[in-house]
Amino acid sequence: MHRLFTSSFARRGGLLALALVSACSGGLRSSQAHEWASPEPGSRGVSPPALAQGPQWPGIVWAGPAAGAPAAPSARDCRRAPQPIELAESPGAQAQWRKRPLGDSEPVRPESYAAEAARSILAAPSAKAAAPRSDSAGALALTDRPQPMPAPQPMPAQRPRDEPVTAGVVDDNADFGAYLAYRSRNAHLAVRERDVRERYLLTVHDASGRAVPDAQVNVFDGTRALPLWARTDAGGQVWLHPADGQAAVLEVQVSKGRTRGAALLQRGQKHNLQVRLDGEAPPERARLDLVFLVDATGSMADEIDKLRRSMQAMAQQIARLPSQPDLCLALVAYRDRGDAFFVRMHDFTDDLSAFQRALGELRAAGGGDEPEALNEALHTAVHRLSWRGDGATRMLVLVADAPPHLDYGAPYYDDDMAGALARGIKLFAVGASGLNPTGEYIFRQAAQYTGGRFVFLTYAKASDPGSGPGRETVHDVGNYSVETLDKLVVRLVREELARRPVG
Repeated sequence: MHRLFTSSFARRGGLLALALVSACSGGLRSSQAHEWASPEPGSRGVSPPALAQGPQWPGIVWAGPAAGAPAAPSARDCRRAPQPIELAESPGAQAQWRKRPLGDSEPVRPESYAAEAARSILAAPSAKAAAPRSDSAGALALTDRPQPMPAPQPMPAQRPRDEPVTAGVVDDNADFGAYLAYRSRNAHLAVRERDVRERYLLTVHDASGRAVPDAQVNVFDGTRALPLWARTDAGGQVWLHPADGQAAVLEVQVSKGRTRGAALLQRGQKHNLQVRLDGEAPPERARLDLVFLVDATGSMADEIDKLRRSMQAMAQQIARLPSQPDLCLALVAYRDRGDAFFVRMHDFTDDLSAFQRALGELRAAGGGDEPEALNEALHTAVHRLSWRGDGATRMLVLVADAPPHLDYGAPYYDDDMAGALARGIKLFAVGASGLNPTGEYIFRQAAQYTGGRFVFLTYAKASDPGSGPGRETVHDVGNYSVETLDKLVVRLVREELARRPVG
């Protein structure tokens, strides 16, 4: 996933976006396409919320922690074709969600940022164009003498298409002191800050001492419920950051089905808390909901191409893991305002070939300024997709090279990383080449808060993505391991599923 071109134009303009073609074959299953606004077949929960017509963005379905806990995951299966639903803007009209037929080719809009960049950059200067020069007195004068054309610059050597992509990973929860030092060094960045200095590791187990995954967690400050909700991960654990609590002792309540448990948290005296639930929950087959959240602007053409070609290998390796998980895949892509689409989602499906086709039809185009619509896309992934309930392991892999817009209004990424914790979704943020310090900070915020990891591409030369795979990075990280990206993603999934209780 390295860049073929490293100029600023290739980085953000997107003129050279590759036309992606489907890399796989296989038809869609005969089941009807799932409509996100329809009740989940057989669901014991409520239907997905209707569209909320917010003042800034019509896609908001959860207004953040001040609105109370988000809906619990409730889907029972993912047997559906990945019908794309996208939010697009029309000039002078409010953005609306719409279905997009599978296989519908997407033209590059002439009014896109990429086209504007092309017109401004590719307009060749005339050999007789007036050029400023300095006369003997130092004043600027004009001349109509022909000016020499600049010497052509050699094009960078194109890397082999099947070249492996290397990546590093850091766990900021495992080395929390180093993470706090990193945050202190970067306190000047324009981000939405949340206080995570106080944290506690909660472990939930049953009467036999086995981990209890997907247990619901609530925290109370006296009689007041804190705006902090969580669900335990595959190992029955979750990190809690009760910055809003005022009392010295908090009550942590845990529930799983009809079983309840509670414990008192004495703040500042211990960092680990355990809650025991009565009864025994028999281990079940692992179920994995895995989402790819992808920046689809012009600078991401290489990343999308690599992701598409490695998806089949990753999915096959995940299916062959010792836990043999019941796998559901979903895709959310995003660009920015003024592009052909703002956010596009393909709900969970168990049809790998159909998912690959959806990924193969995704084109990289648009963009223009550096920030993109990551806030809106994260909100869509966390709250609109049909995440399964009843003990499923939920993981979200973000692949992007730019931070979100913070000038569009709600939704904001920090609210939705809190929403992801409440719904038991771990975020693994992959920083593609060109991710700036603000983007790194935000990616690490979301990964640390939800219990995930920060992943970043590495190169032979840290500052040159065109140098090929290697071990170097420009990011502010230390003590990281490096492997190919597909193997890294599979390893992270394997490690998460291996923490589930066994019979």
